[in-house]
Amino acid sequence: MKNLLILGMIVVLAGCGGNRSKGNSGRGAAPLYAPTASGPIKSACLASDRKARSNHLCGCIQAVADRHLTGGEQRRAVSFYANPQSAQDIRQSKSANDERFWKSYSEYAKQAERICT
Repeated sequence: MKNLLILGMIVVLAGCGGNRSKGNSGRGAAPLYAPTASGPIKSACLASDRKARSNHLCGCIQAVADRHLTGGEQRRAVSFYANPQSAQDIRQSKSANDERFWKSYSEYAKQAERICT
């Protein structure tokens, strides 16, 4: 169950889920009002094998990351695209640094899902 939660967060951030037609008359693209940016998360998202990835969606996910995660946290989150197990390991860690990171990452994931899908 925990693995499914982690994988679900990664999938959302990689652009595999959600109703992206919300707020744009059903055209099947990310909402017109969604922010966009370039950075390490956008690059990882675009390089992923997720079917629903797009330049706009990955750019929106990056823009949210820019508001919620430091550069170091973004680089750490990029590893989740290639190795979802690393997210599970960090989430279960008892390290104070990992706990702080996971709290920031979880908030970022919620905001990215709300804004970008």
